[in-house]
This record gives sequence, C-alpha cells and structure tokens, in this order.
Amino acid sequence: METPAAAAPAGSLFPSFLLLACGTLVAALLGAAHRLGLFYQLLHKVDKASVRHGGENVAAVLRAHGVRFIFTLVGGHISPLLVACEKLGIRVVDTRHEVTAVFAADAMARLSGTVGVAAVTAGPGLTNTVTAVKNAQMAQSPVLLLGGAASTLLQNRGALQAIDQLSLFRPLCKFCASVRRVRDIVPTLRAAMAAAQSGTPGPVFVELPIDVLYPYFMVQKEMVPAKPRKGLVGRVVSWYLENYLANLFAGAWEPQPEGPLPLDIPQASPQQVQRCVEILSRAKRPLMVLGSQALLTPKSADKLRAAVETLGVPCFLGGMARGLLGRNHSLHIRENRSAALKKADVIVLAGTVCDFRLSYGRVLSHSSKIIIVNRNREDMLLNSDVFWKPQEAVQGDVGSFVLKLVEGLQGQTWAPDWVEELREADRQKEQTFREKAAMPVAQHLNPVRVLQLVEETLPDNSILVVDGGDFVGTAAHLVQPRGPLRWLDPGAFGTLGVGAGFALGAKLCRPDAEVWCLFGDGAFGYSLIEFDTFVRHKIPVMAVVGNDAGWTQISREQVPSLGSNVACSLAYTEYHKAAMGLGARGLLLSRENEDQVVKVLHDAQQQCRDGHPVVVNILIGRTDFRDGSIAV
Repeated sequence: METPAAAAPAGSLFPSFLLLACGTLVAALLGAAHRLGLFYQLLHKVDKASVRHGGENVAAVLRAHGVRFIFTLVGGHISPLLVACEKLGIRVVDTRHEVTAVFAADAMARLSGTVGVAAVTAGPGLTNTVTAVKNAQMAQSPVLLLGGAASTLLQNRGALQAIDQLSLFRPLCKFCASVRRVRDIVPTLRAAMAAAQSGTPGPVFVELPIDVLYPYFMVQKEMVPAKPRKGLVGRVVSWYLENYLANLFAGAWEPQPEGPLPLDIPQASPQQVQRCVEILSRAKRPLMVLGSQALLTPKSADKLRAAVETLGVPCFLGGMARGLLGRNHSLHIRENRSAALKKADVIVLAGTVCDFRLSYGRVLSHSSKIIIVNRNREDMLLNSDVFWKPQEAVQGDVGSFVLKLVEGLQGQTWAPDWVEELREADRQKEQTFREKAAMPVAQHLNPVRVLQLVEETLPDNSILVVDGGDFVGTAAHLVQPRGPLRWLDPGAFGTLGVGAGFALGAKLCRPDAEVWCLFGDGAFGYSLIEFDTFVRHKIPVMAVVGNDAGWTQISREQVPSLGSNVACSLAYTEYHKAAMGLGARGLLLSRENEDQVVKVLHDAQQQCRDGHPVVVNILIGRTDFRDGSIAV
C-alpha cells in the first residue's frame, strides 16, 4: 500500500515544471530581444535627423589606412562610398570594365606595399571581377574588393542584381564578410585590411548592402511604408520594420578606432636561419632563385638588393623580383636556368614555388641541397612529395630571411669561376638572340629586332607592364626592367587582359615614371577601351603592341600537333587608329618605316611627356624564337 510520504515528491513536480517553463520562456524572450537589437538600442541612440551615411565610414577607414586611390565602375549600390571618398580626398578612378578596376588595385598594392582598393556594384558588377580577384589570389596581392548588394531585408527575395555573392568569393579570398549594420562597417573593414596583408597576402571581399550605405531618411523611405496596413498584422509588420531600421542605424556615428590593426607576418626562427647559414657556407656552386614574395613588405626593395649584392650568390629573378638588381648586374643570370639548377650544389628558393615554372621541381638536382623559404606552407612544399625534397623548409617572410641570412654569412665569398661559368652561358644565348634579330622575316618587322630597340630606348625611370603571349614571352628574354618594382606581369595565373589595369595603377602610384605596356595584339583587345579611361583621367601611358595578326603562342603548338590554325587568326587591325578614336595618340610602325623604329618610340615618349596616352601599333612577322614554348 502506497504511503502519503511516498506520494509527496510526485506532487512537487508541477511547480518545478512550471518554473522550468517560465525560465525557458523568459530566456526565449530575452534571446528574441537580443536578436532584434532591443538591448543595444537602449544604450545606443538612433539619430533619425542625421544625413550622414555609411559611405562616410567606409571612406574614413580607407583614409586612415593610407589609401589614396579607389578604382571603380559606378553603380547605384555603391554611390555613397564613392562620394564620401571624393570628399575625403581619396581619388576615385572609374574604368570601363570592373575587371580593370581590380587589376589597377592589384598593381597599386604590388608597387605601394599597401592594400589596393576597388569598389563595384552588385551582381554582374561583382561577377565581372572574378578573373582579376583570382589573379590577385595567385599573385598574392593584398587587394580589398568592396561590393554593393541588395538591401539586407530584401536578400533572397528576388531583389535587383541580388545573388549569393559571399559563396562566389569565399574560394577566392582570404576574408569575406557582409556588413549587416552601419556600426559594423568600421571594424569589418579594419579586419579585412589586416587580413589582406597578414600571413600570405591576398584579396579580401567586403559586401556592403545598400541599406548600410545610404542615410537613414532614404532607407526609411524605401523600407517603411508611409501608410502602415490596418489591423494587428499590419501593426506588427510596421513595428518590425521600424525596429529593423533602428537596429541598422543604432550607434552608427559613435566614435570608433579607424586605423590599421597589427599584422601577423611569419618570421623564420633563429635556429632555422642558422641551419641555412651552415648549409650555404659549405656550398661551392650556390644559386638563388628569387620570386615575387621577396618584394613584399615589410622590407624595402633597396635593402633586399643590398643584401643580395653582399651575399654574392648568383641568382635568377622572376615575377615581381625582376629588376631587383637593375640592368646587367654581374650576379643576375638570365638564361639557361634549368642547366644552372642541375649544376648547383646548394639552391635557395626564396619566394619561388615548384609549380609549372620549375617543371614541378623536376629541374632540381637530387644531389643539390635545397633551402626553400615562403610565407605559405602549402606553396612551399608543393610537389615535394613527388619530384624534389627540401633540405630546409622555412615558413616566413622572404625578404627578412634573406637579410638575416646575409648577416649570418658576413665575409663569406665564393669562387668567381662559378658566376663566370653562368655568365658565359648567358653571353652565348645573347649572341643567339642577336643572330635571330638579324634574320629576315616574310613580312613586316622582325619582333626580336623591335624588342632589342625597345630595350635600347627604355629609360631608367620606366615601369614595364607586360600583357600577352608570344610577343611578351620574347620580351621577357630581351627587355630588362631598370630597377626593383619596375616589372608587372600577371603572375602564375597567366591572365591576359591585365595590361590597362596594371598600367593605370602603376602610373597613379608612380606618376614620375614612364609606364611602357608591352602588349600582344590578342591581349590588347581586352585593354583597348580603357584608353578612354586614360584620356578622361589624363593618365599618359605608352602601349607598344606587337601585332602579328594572331594568337601566335597557341598557333605554334596547335598547327604542328593538330594540323589546323582554326581560331588562331586575327587581322592586322589598325589599333593606333582605334586609340585615336578614343582620344589617345596613335603611331604605326611597319616595313615601310622600319628604319624609324627608334624615332617613333621617341615620338611616343614625347607625346606621353606632353600628357597624352599613346598606342604604337607595330606590325611584326613571325620567327622561330619561341618554338617549343608551352601554352598549356
């Protein structure tokens, strides 16, 4: 028989259940209030009378980070930030295609050591930038892409140009974020700028919906109906919209830190540096291959150049490292890289990756001791499980590592016969080039001779932008940048179409430099319309177009291997006249004035100095200079 004492606990369950239910309800209500921003609004006011807008916050952060230019193609989604940038003295440079804006930001980043910034409108404006963003990712350029977007309230509801932009850019960018409230603009942009430059640099993307950029009264007009619906549902909807609007703007104009956050840049440990010093000190035939990472901040190019000269190790230079030692330096070896790598007993790969450019590591001798340094561990060890093995793999900043290496090797010298052996191979190759320059071609001008004359004409203050296949591949052997950070190519992605954007960024970053763009005629098709941009913004650059009426780099392989030239033919288009139609100056070089090449180049230089962008259309024939070069 059940006793009263045993039944008592069962009777006490109801109050406990009631207490639990009430607690759960209170917690749910508090959570809902937090999500609706009610608590935040109690502490932070909404200035409904203010005409300020989120674009001002964007511009303030950019200015605090030393940004002087923003590249764009205008759209209604981003108008407030462009207007605000203009008011704060940040020059707004609009292009004719969004991809050009990002390429220009990329060049600005490479040459200035700061983040390059581009802003484009929502939807197709952003999708037009994908190639340039991927190029920046592979070139490890710190670029900030600002993208407009549909109102936060209307996303996923069929708004104009509304797509899932974050999913598109996450594989391409180190950092992706969508700003949901005006007060979040400043901290989000600061975090993005730091992410772009920290670790392995790269592009970052910040989405700025239209309702966080425009002022309160304009957003209110679009978001909240002037006459709310009647009835309970109407009042609830009206309250929700008013509260949503208040949460968007609560605390929007309260002071916040706008300046740069600390950067996280990996450094080689003293123990790693010492091990590398010991390996290199025992070398008889050392060789260094410097890539683009060597020219990243925080170390200046001049310090790096002095360090390489002090080290005294012969080196090959690639990517942004081209020109580091200037023209015709005794330590700079330019030709026969594969053969030299096979002979070297110690190889330092400084910011260089064993990808297709080094035949995936197959050009490295198994008997060589290999030191590799890179900020990115994955890149550093690429293909090391298949074709090569590092003796020492150092994850850290390349420029800093080289400086520390030199400190540890003070007084170390190497026998001069090794450098002389490499230079003799260079001289033999250069003699072959001279012979090819003297050979007649079936029609028009010999491109090898033309580029030799470009090399002779190029001034010391020039910056070279290269965009093309066969013509540019030839130029890489014949035309030398005059100093550090004076060569811009797309990088590992091999992108055609970078020319105009790179030239735009380069000339704005270095206004006293002569910017020479070496184009293939195929690649020039991407950039031609941007001569309208150069004219409108009074940006004098000089385009030298090697016009052989075809996609010759592809044709070289396609015809002998597949027996057809289909889709490889272009026309000897009058690009100089097309440029003149856009307001630029145009000059023509052909067999009819082949003795005037240097004069025409000097004329183009003078017109640039007078403030005019110039296109020199050079009709060239075909040679066997690049037979056997790869296109895939």
